[in-house]
Amino acid sequence: MELISLDPTNRGWLNETPTYLPPVGIGEVMRAVGLGRVVASKNLRYPEGQLVSGLLGWQEWAVIDDATMLLPVPDVPGVPLTAHLGALGTTGLTAWVGLTDIGRPQPGETVVVSAAGGAVGSVAGQIAKLRGARVVGIAGGSQKCALLTDQLHFDAAVDHRAADWRHQLEKATPDGIDVDFENVGGEIMDAVFGRLNLRARVVLCGLISAYNDAEWPPGPTNFPALLVQRVHLQGFIVLDHLDRAPAFLAEVAPLVHSAQLQSLETVIDGFEELPTAINMLFDGTNVGKLLVRLAHA
Repeated sequence: MELISLDPTNRGWLNETPTYLPPVGIGEVMRAVGLGRVVASKNLRYPEGQLVSGLLGWQEWAVIDDATMLLPVPDVPGVPLTAHLGALGTTGLTAWVGLTDIGRPQPGETVVVSAAGGAVGSVAGQIAKLRGARVVGIAGGSQKCALLTDQLHFDAAVDHRAADWRHQLEKATPDGIDVDFENVGGEIMDAVFGRLNLRARVVLCGLISAYNDAEWPPGPTNFPALLVQRVHLQGFIVLDHLDRAPAFLAEVAPLVHSAQLQSLETVIDGFEELPTAINMLFDGTNVGKLLVRLAHA
């Protein structure tokens, strides 16, 4: 193994309640997407030396049977391996599917992305911008907000840690919101719902604000806005859309290679750092994709 991806869904898999995949049991290898190089193989599809990604788990070495789906990873000059778990991996595919199939932003429309400094949000916002939308990112802290506008070219950023974040949201969306790429939930989602335009689309990708709560919080108070504004809200899981990977890569890989789309990553060194590094997802200290690089990589 060379790289292990840390994602909010890791937290859900630790609960006893099943999600879209069964819980990880006590004593089992923690489920996670990883990238590694084949060192020995009896399968012609995966020759020795081939880079692959898949649900390889929190482990330094993985023995994989034929039933486990692995994706070959090409060595692309000028593209770091980390990007294949970020903008060119399931993270990027999640952002692309959510926007292409559900959000469908049109030029000139306003797209709001929560957790915009994170792995999926940073890619989703950039794709929406490249498609001609006006993009507003919601992130925690002035540094992340500056990164969104100065480096990723978002049109505006809202600091949800600021006391006046609701005013910032109103100021950044004077014409309302046409697409909400929702990663957070909670009071931020509630405020966004109150600014949705007629026939807006909500891409329900994640609800990270409640993943550590002992009990799920009450539903949004602005839920009636979905009815009044005839909003289309759809949740999705990227594992249902792996067949879209070729179309996704055909569009996004050239953008990453030409630096028109940036793959932001926070890389932590050392397998032993996994149990503590995952907390960065919930305290907001990571930027972009959070990865752990193994010592021998």
